[in-house]
Amino acid sequence: MPIKVSASILSADFGDLLKDARQAIEAGCDMLHMDVMDGHFVPNISFGAPVIASLKGKVNVPLDTHLMIENAEKYIPDFVKAGSTYILFHAEAIENPQSTIHLIKQDGCRAGMVLNPTTSEEVLKPFMKDLDYILFMSVWPGFSGQSFIPDVVPKIARFSKWCREEGLFPEIAVDGGMNAKTAPLVVEAGATLLVAGNAVFKAPNRLEAVEALKSAGKGR
Repeated sequence: MPIKVSASILSADFGDLLKDARQAIEAGCDMLHMDVMDGHFVPNISFGAPVIASLKGKVNVPLDTHLMIENAEKYIPDFVKAGSTYILFHAEAIENPQSTIHLIKQDGCRAGMVLNPTTSEEVLKPFMKDLDYILFMSVWPGFSGQSFIPDVVPKIARFSKWCREEGLFPEIAVDGGMNAKTAPLVVEAGATLLVAGNAVFKAPNRLEAVEALKSAGKGR
């Protein structure tokens, strides 16, 4: 199965965001990942719906919006309107995941759920039939450039096995410390999508960087 790459624009040049986004796509990235931070759920502030809206209709790949915010359900209509294809919320930040999933889908988007490094994959099971995208954080959310946490690999493997047994095929994504060395570990465990920021935008040759990530799936 071919491995997809979603380029995290948090590592892009915001002074020339559209150019950077298009270059990442030309290099082979399949999606653009939008890290939305509020300074409360995570100790950093990034950007909101207007930045996503600035790319709407100007790029030809899905936009996966990762809400690292409190009260995410309050803002979901804004991120739908901005042009998100997927809207991802943290299991740790939402009291009623089923209601949030319904809100995302009723507005025409695909729903995803995110797990922090120490959150058990078991929390996903009650909602799996309604989820299109699962994101395993392999770093702590809030800052780019962190080192990969290997303890997430067994979680991905257990979850992937369970999905196969149940006949479910969501995108299984991993975000944090992705590079040519760590990507094969999570792909072998069952990941289908790699979220990468610095590994794409800071690479001397973006085409080679994306190809190196995608090559983790060869022979799988």
